[in-house]
Amino acid sequence: MTTNDPQPTVRTIEPFDKYILDDAYDEMFERSGRARPHYEALYQRILDMTGEELEQRQQAADLSFLHQGITFTVYGRTEGTERIFPYDLLPRIITNSEWSTIESGLAQRITALNLFLQDIYHDQRILKDKRVPPELIFTSHHFRREMRGVRVPRDLYVSVCGTDLIRLPSGEFVVLEDNLRVPSGVSYMLANRQVTKHVFPRLFGHHGVRPVENYGRALLSTLQHLAPPHSPDPTIVVLTPGVFNSAYFEHAFLARQMGIELVEGRDLLVHQNVVYMRTTAGLRRVDVIYRRLDDDFIDPLVFRPDSMLGVPGLFNAYRAGNVALVNAIGTGVADDKAFYYYVPQIIRYYLGEEPIINNVETYILTDEKQRKHVLANLDQLVVKAVGESGGYGMLIGPHSTLDQRDEFRRRIIANPRNYIAQPTLALSRAPCFVNGDVEARHVDLRPYILYGDSVQIIPGGLTRVALQRGSLVVNSSQGGGSKDTWVLYE
Repeated sequence: MTTNDPQPTVRTIEPFDKYILDDAYDEMFERSGRARPHYEALYQRILDMTGEELEQRQQAADLSFLHQGITFTVYGRTEGTERIFPYDLLPRIITNSEWSTIESGLAQRITALNLFLQDIYHDQRILKDKRVPPELIFTSHHFRREMRGVRVPRDLYVSVCGTDLIRLPSGEFVVLEDNLRVPSGVSYMLANRQVTKHVFPRLFGHHGVRPVENYGRALLSTLQHLAPPHSPDPTIVVLTPGVFNSAYFEHAFLARQMGIELVEGRDLLVHQNVVYMRTTAGLRRVDVIYRRLDDDFIDPLVFRPDSMLGVPGLFNAYRAGNVALVNAIGTGVADDKAFYYYVPQIIRYYLGEEPIINNVETYILTDEKQRKHVLANLDQLVVKAVGESGGYGMLIGPHSTLDQRDEFRRRIIANPRNYIAQPTLALSRAPCFVNGDVEARHVDLRPYILYGDSVQIIPGGLTRVALQRGSLVVNSSQGGGSKDTWVLYE
């Protein structure tokens, strides 16, 4: 191991020969090079193993993913798009006290976001009080005017959320972005845990790790809570775009976990504002739809008329209160990256509290002063398109070319509403087993939040890994990987 810190470090051991400490927060090691107390057992276990043993365990994990058909689509690759989901052998470990702060902060955030969505589709108090610019809402692609005045079950617009966190060099967690429409990745969190327990059984058993396996039951309970009043024993389905969707494995996985049907739009029909599912025994009424389909495609009679994925008449059944959709239509307005800038203000507005977890500093490019600053410093900033996800539509300034920066400059000038900018952050790094060595790689964390009769944050989440050395891009859709996340009881 090498470090930029002049203090003495731990002794050099073969697995860590290529491990470098830099200015980013290291999840396993303190600045001195000593293992953090909650990582000590894992550190010692790695030292006790040969490279061949680690390689064998990694191969066993990869084989498990292969046999389970756990895949993800990587678009834009000439060698093929479907690949086994990349998994790193070494878990990320989070202390109970750190997790308590994360839980409180995320519960606060989803509560405020739901209050905001309820408000903008009804009274619009926050707009009248000028705490959020009205033009920001009304120019958002995801603001659905059709939802004005529509009552949603329990007034809950967002019941399933995945919020992306990063850890700064100071050790503080901050929110990078919210994923409120159709957050993905939870199946990989569950699969990672299953595989890790298999490859590190004794280590896992001795660590006191909080479970994540009850996610399927918790999700089902959340969906049941949102069922319309007419259905004491509701029929619930998962609506998928189909097998060609990049997250189809997850859709099928979650349906199996909950013991409910996985359906496509063609499996459903609407008659007299009631949704039915086609079955071999005839039509069966559907009460709750956990949809993994964007608003645009959900009903061709209301949104995109060319959609072959949705259900004609579904929106009228929804508006009539005869079926629940999770998440609600129109939640994407609070997913807009330009709106992210205002989340701390809406927490103060609706809850009268200071944010427990801070935002990353963000520049709004419709503001002339901020836009000039960004255009003058494109080589130092990260620029994101407000409606994109998965790492697409993004410029990472320090890793960009002059031509790329010129292209983004033209795009920003042409449509400043469509972009935000943030500082290039040193995401924390965690040990990963890469090509026979243990090396540090940048990571983020996506905890999963459920909001039914109460807010539940699953103790763990998906730790995503930038597998390429020096890369900050952790998105699975662009070749990133993931690792198991252990939240300790004590």
